[in-house]
Amino acid sequence: MSHSQPLAGFTVVEIGHSVAAPYTGFILAGLGAELIKVENPEGGDAARGWGPPFHAGSAPHFTAFNRDKQSVSVDLRDPQQCAALRELILEKADAVICNLRAGAAEALGVGPIGLRAANPALVYCEIGAFGHAGPMAGKPGYDPLMQAYGGMMSITAESVERPPIRVGVSIIDMGSGMWGAIGIMGALIERRRTGVGAHVRTSLFETALAWTATPICRQQMSGMPQLPQGSGAAGIVPYQAFKTSDGWLVIGAGNDGLFAKLARAMDRPEMAADERFRTNRQRVTHKNELLPVIEAFAANYGNQELSALLDAADVPNAPVQTIEQVVKDPQTLALGILQQGPEGAFPTVGLPLTFDGERPAYREAAPTLGQHTGEWLPVQEKEVQQ
Repeated sequence: MSHSQPLAGFTVVEIGHSVAAPYTGFILAGLGAELIKVENPEGGDAARGWGPPFHAGSAPHFTAFNRDKQSVSVDLRDPQQCAALRELILEKADAVICNLRAGAAEALGVGPIGLRAANPALVYCEIGAFGHAGPMAGKPGYDPLMQAYGGMMSITAESVERPPIRVGVSIIDMGSGMWGAIGIMGALIERRRTGVGAHVRTSLFETALAWTATPICRQQMSGMPQLPQGSGAAGIVPYQAFKTSDGWLVIGAGNDGLFAKLARAMDRPEMAADERFRTNRQRVTHKNELLPVIEAFAANYGNQELSALLDAADVPNAPVQTIEQVVKDPQTLALGILQQGPEGAFPTVGLPLTFDGERPAYREAAPTLGQHTGEWLPVQEKEVQQ
């Protein structure tokens, strides 16, 4: 077994759609688990249609997060098909991922209570919207709603006068998927000791709160409103993007030593001894005096020229790159994280980790709808054909 496939031998059934549950499955499949994705025969996972663009009939969300999986089509409204899925889970699965609306899976006979009563060794992971308790437990939710309700959107903008901004990727959905994978792996490790599985639960709202742990702590500590920081970070100065003559460059002088290096690179070494700027606490207090000085300095250079100057001074910096630039970047290419996959597969980003230098392989392209139904539910496929 490859060191990069530590979950080889485990079988996981994904009763999920969109991003959160599929991202959990993406992680587990990448680590070697046999991942069976359950899809509605009428169109499958909605993410298949979230385009254009499309490749082999599937949009980017589906292509990126459903590689290395096997697709079976099951109409969960059909009692016979649902019973066949239940039997498959009880006979073959080590774990189930589910992000159906609260209570829906249980009503269909494939929920955690019924399945774990029949097989206590099963690990069942539910990914909900607002969580399993509280007045909003039954309410649906999606990534932008949670960025709003969970507070993230209130601190993601240029200023309080400007409209709130959604983080440009499905960070809440993907984060929930990560917590789902972590919970399942933890439960599988514990099962080796006890022989008993677990009912793992996470949610988009809990993930939103986890991402905002620092501003929540800052608000509770200070009692003050937490405001949008633009490209910066509350509590650290300078730590943001500055406009150059041909782009934007982020400068991260996150401690007093780095600020002293930045001051020297700016040919303003006296700023590091200025009581207004000597410590980070003072720089935050006097940022309205400091930032215009750095802005004027940055405007005199192009991105590459300023980056080279700061590199020579050992000041952390990075240009704001486009996605096209990132894909072609030598550092991206050197890491091999943009994986080509087998013949006919569309290149996608792999798992951001390696085992003894080996990144988990891109084994199979995202499946077509119901591509593997006959392998796992042969009777059902025969009925559909009739």
